[in-house]
Amino acid sequence: MEKLLFELSREGKRGLDLPECDVEEVSLEEVVGREYLRRELKLPRVSQPEVVRHFTRLSQLNFSIDTNFYPLGSCTMKYNPRVNEAVASLPGFTEVHPLQDDETVQGVLEAAYLLKEYLKELGGFAEVSLQPAAGAQGELLGLLLIAAYHRDRGNDKKDTVLIPDSAHGTNPASAAIAGFRVLTVKSDAGGELDWEDFKKKLDDRVAALMITNPNTLGIFERRIKEMADALHEVDALLYMDGANFNALVGRMRPGDWGVDVMHFNLHKTFSTPHGGGGPGSGPVGVSERLKPYLPVPQVEFDGERYYLNWENPKSVGKVLTFYGHVGVWLRALAYVLTYGKEIFKVADHAILNARYLRKKLEGLFNDPYAGVPCMHEFVLSATNLKKYGVRALDVAKRMLDFGVHPPTMYFPLIVPEALMIEPTETESKETLDRFAQICAKIVEEAKTDPQKLKNAPHTTPVRRIKEAEANRRPILKFPL
Repeated sequence: MEKLLFELSREGKRGLDLPECDVEEVSLEEVVGREYLRRELKLPRVSQPEVVRHFTRLSQLNFSIDTNFYPLGSCTMKYNPRVNEAVASLPGFTEVHPLQDDETVQGVLEAAYLLKEYLKELGGFAEVSLQPAAGAQGELLGLLLIAAYHRDRGNDKKDTVLIPDSAHGTNPASAAIAGFRVLTVKSDAGGELDWEDFKKKLDDRVAALMITNPNTLGIFERRIKEMADALHEVDALLYMDGANFNALVGRMRPGDWGVDVMHFNLHKTFSTPHGGGGPGSGPVGVSERLKPYLPVPQVEFDGERYYLNWENPKSVGKVLTFYGHVGVWLRALAYVLTYGKEIFKVADHAILNARYLRKKLEGLFNDPYAGVPCMHEFVLSATNLKKYGVRALDVAKRMLDFGVHPPTMYFPLIVPEALMIEPTETESKETLDRFAQICAKIVEEAKTDPQKLKNAPHTTPVRRIKEAEANRRPILKFPL
């Protein structure tokens, strides 16, 4: 296992030589006070080559989209084009300050305005806010907008949000944080929202329905416009989770179906870096109903100059300290401009790849929705391997030995032993064929040598951990 820098540390080693001090030295004790200097900082003492090699080796141990196939269902882990990174790194964007006057940041504001306008067009919305820092915050904003809409109309009894049983976990969490009670709607045998259960639960207390389309099973909700019409009849709204917009972009516009609010995941559909603890972005598109409540400021253009508009008396306020994450917008804007009017090819190839791979895996795992066309992703079940003592977790752990990141496991919750697979449009046929071959080998091993799967992974730096113990008693610091 890779040693930590503290374990490599030896007295007398150092990674750099500081120049001689050319100003008067001041005692740190005099500056901060003795009470703050109770013990010496135990910093590792290592040479510069050791530091470089240490972090280079660590980087090579990581699974990433740059080095491995990453069929993580519902997360759209697609390749991030390097041209996007180059655009976001231009000094004119990276060296500005958020408190500068509008006149001095016209380029940044123009880029923001263009992205906003493209998202409005692609989603079919009246307006878009770029402010939310992530998809989950976009969800929360959407629900706060819904709450503001009903409050403004005096509909205090609108306290319920309907959510399908196949929904992302953030949906009920966001609804609860926004002050709503959550009521679950069942899925039908074909994987879509159960229409009769929906109608039974749609009453005057319902403020909104939150739904993903295509849903988390990778199945298109064909009655989405009927849902919107039924909701609007009782002055309820339709929230669409935009996590799976990759299957629609350039082909269909949710606003045309009657969707009132949707967050865009720029790190999914629009190919900005995903995960790693860095900044995200979850712009929110709205219909005319919700436009008056959007957060301030909004970036606007008066025909001559771009500016931040703070005038919105019914606004829910701000959801981020400044206006949003500029570097993420720029990557998304570069992505949109690269495709231009052919951005529909993203959806076309995402769906083609998913349907091709689903066919290649036919017979290896159970397919709970066999016969129902999938969109950009699909969900299989490893229940057929339980007779060998093998679970979906074991299949996933074994995939790591073949240099493939596992798909999402055990989600959606309505599918037992679920394996949720999304190949995205950026993968080649050769990669999909190799993944299918790996799955076939793992299924064969499950039948002939199940213990190999139960002990996997065998080749990774860290072998299988005890999940329950790791969650209950995590080791968060190195014992000095």
